[in-house]
Amino acid sequence: MSPLKKKKLLKIRSELDKLDNTLIKIIKKRTFLVKKVLNLKDKKNQIVDKKRIKKILSNIKKKSLKNRIDPKITNKIWKNMISAYIDFEKRNFKKK
Repeated sequence: MSPLKKKKLLKIRSELDKLDNTLIKIIKKRTFLVKKVLNLKDKKNQIVDKKRIKKILSNIKKKSLKNRIDPKITNKIWKNMISAYIDFEKRNFKKK
C-alpha cells in the first residue's frame, strides 16, 4: 500500500472510530429504553413479540431502500440487535 493510500486509510479509520463512539452512546440510550419496557412486562413470555419484530424488520427494509443502504446489511444488524436485547431481557427479567 502506498503512503498516500495508507494515510487515507488511517483518516477513514479515524472517522469510523468516531462513529463507533456515537453508536455506543446510542446503544446505551436504547438499553435504557429496553429496561423501561422490560419493567412493564409481567410475564417472561411477553419478551418475544414476533409481530413487533416482523414490523421492525419490515420498516428497516423500507428505510434502507429509501436511503440506498443494502437491506441485507441492516437486516442482519437489526436481527442481531433484537436477538441481543431478547437475551438481555431474559437475563434481567424479574418475576413479580
